[in-house]
Amino acid sequence: MVPDPANFSLPLSIGAFILAAGMIGFFGQWLTSLADQLADRTGLGEALTGALFLGASTSLPEIATSVTAAAEGYSQLAVSNALGGIAVQTAFLSIADMTYRRANLEHAAASIANIMQGTLAIVLLAICILASVIPDPQWLGIHPATPLMIAVYLYGLHLVYKAQTDPMWKPQRTSETRDDIPEEYQSDDASLAGLWIRFVFAAVMIGSGGWLIAESGIAISKQTRLSETIIGTVFTSVSTSLPELVITLAAVRQGALTLAVGGILGGNAFDTLLMAFSDVAYRAGTIYQGIAQPQVFLMALTILMTGILLMGLVRREKHGIANIGFESFFILVLYIGMIVFLFLSS
Repeated sequence: MVPDPANFSLPLSIGAFILAAGMIGFFGQWLTSLADQLADRTGLGEALTGALFLGASTSLPEIATSVTAAAEGYSQLAVSNALGGIAVQTAFLSIADMTYRRANLEHAAASIANIMQGTLAIVLLAICILASVIPDPQWLGIHPATPLMIAVYLYGLHLVYKAQTDPMWKPQRTSETRDDIPEEYQSDDASLAGLWIRFVFAAVMIGSGGWLIAESGIAISKQTRLSETIIGTVFTSVSTSLPELVITLAAVRQGALTLAVGGILGGNAFDTLLMAFSDVAYRAGTIYQGIAQPQVFLMALTILMTGILLMGLVRREKHGIANIGFESFFILVLYIGMIVFLFLSS
């Protein structure tokens, strides 16, 4: 019989937490080259691949964490993990910006598809805020906002695809712009089916790590004085977002800049659906009615961070504060300020 991590002692829970974080980081790195190859072999391009495959697959730990927490009645942990993941992943782009010295990442990787994905994330977060303040017209314990968010997300992906394949305008090309040009493959390269099999295997291992993160995070929350909001926003969200950090840094190092930005923005848009998934798993009402003031603060902050990032993609400053973009600087300031605020207010 498999032991329940939620019943582990505090030292064992911390050990399980660290083990799960290591699993996520290891298998997350493997997805980078696989996703880049799939982007070229399928013809979807880096931005759309980042949204459809990379963003969704690296969100498996967050899905496992939030859904597990919601199913066990920890609504604030489920919501805080989802929102904290979006915030920290946006901050990861600022870290990646520091590693790319030729120009600001937002300048080099600007694309209409990435801008559309960031806008989609803002729209979905706004729906979450509206759902948290209106009456609770649930049906079978599910809020109407849940199917609405899924429908908006799917339609948003359609708009992203149309914007990429038939753009009405394009960012001006400069000497530092990195175009998404598919690579040529030889006949002896790995088959497309083989790439998919490895991709799915790595994604499953990442999801398993996310489940262990959730269970050990619940155990740590029970045995310490830390609130569900702190555990979800600071600890589980950062740990389950390790694939995004590893993949973003690896993509920048490989020169796949559009994939790096698209993976984060596409993942952020997908991560808003964690609210919908958690609503289905949460059986004590609707997940939106369990949203407290700290979670509303997180939603507003993630909208602000995403808006600043979009401004950077539109403005396309080549060099800014400390050789990173103004948006990267302010996003990091906001994220650090958020952590300090949550600890002081808990």
